[in-house]
Amino acid sequence: MPSSSGLLTEGLQCSICLDVFTDPVTTPCGHNFCKICLNKCWDNSQTCSCPYCKETFKHRPDLKINTTLREVQKNTEREKAACIEPFTDLIRSIERHQTELLEMMEEQQKAAEKQEQELIEELEQEITELKMRNTQLEQLSQTEDLIPIYSSLCSPRNSRNWPEISVDTHASLETLKRALTQLKDTIGEKLYQTSLKWMQQYAVDVTLDPDTAHPKLILSDDGKQVRHGDIRQKLPDKLERFNKNVSVLGKEGFSSGRFYFEVQVKGKTKWDLGVARESIDRKGDIPLTPSNGYWTVWLRNGDEYKALSGPSVSLSLRVKPQRVGVFVDYEEGLVCFYDVESRSHIFSFTAQSFTGKLYPYFSPCNNDGGKNSGPLIITAVN
Repeated sequence: MPSSSGLLTEGLQCSICLDVFTDPVTTPCGHNFCKICLNKCWDNSQTCSCPYCKETFKHRPDLKINTTLREVQKNTEREKAACIEPFTDLIRSIERHQTELLEMMEEQQKAAEKQEQELIEELEQEITELKMRNTQLEQLSQTEDLIPIYSSLCSPRNSRNWPEISVDTHASLETLKRALTQLKDTIGEKLYQTSLKWMQQYAVDVTLDPDTAHPKLILSDDGKQVRHGDIRQKLPDKLERFNKNVSVLGKEGFSSGRFYFEVQVKGKTKWDLGVARESIDRKGDIPLTPSNGYWTVWLRNGDEYKALSGPSVSLSLRVKPQRVGVFVDYEEGLVCFYDVESRSHIFSFTAQSFTGKLYPYFSPCNNDGGKNSGPLIITAVN
């Protein structure tokens, strides 16, 4: 069965050159071709007819480029390039590690061969010495006063304990194991990096919705920052406003496709981030779980990260994220969280079932005596 991307590309192919459209034009009968392909076809024919349905036109149509289709032609090529790039980078990474590993193994082999050659030379020298002593013994076997000389020739030499000499293959295997583990980690990291780069192309402009903000939250004039203000403001108790969880939603919701946004969390000891369903209960202290319409991760006590998957999952992060990226694929039921600066994966909710609109969700949490007074900041995606 063809993939969806394959079907899409097939629908954007010229039936003459069988390639993706270049400057697509539409005939009066409604079929699309590359402008240059159709012109060549008509230049070599006495009549002007559609190469697809064979409808003949009395006069040669004035062909205009279909700009909408051309923009779809371009988007498809960009999508293909974005899909190919991660695999290209991965192949380069594997090839580089393969080269490094082969070089390391060759160096080890050369070292082992050198050691082997040295051992052979020492063995040959000792054999030569033993042969010489044996010859001397044979020559002196007829001597009358043999005992002192015999004792001297038979006295132990400072010879090596040859059975103890061996090549340390265990060290080589451990080196190989470490190299393979490093390669595995590098491949995983590279995949996450390229995945993040691919996700960033779906960046949307998110602004905060003041009608949903908890009364203790203070929003910036541009709707890009939110912080806890300690004092409860006198605001209309609208149905869409949170009254217990110190939270706020983005203005725009999404009911299909993919979207991505980034939030600066630098300097904070507590925060919640993710997406929430439009139909969530905003009154009362509601647990942030998928069953309640929330897909979030949070930080507590400065270094305790959890994915609130119900039950929650503790997250072990190598570095403290300063900026968090959130990606949603509505049809795939996917919500991903990334550390943007280290370009590393934080957590993913997979195989979820979304209904209705999803909104970006933010909570700067309380001030914690001034320790957590900094804002969450929606940042532009580079």
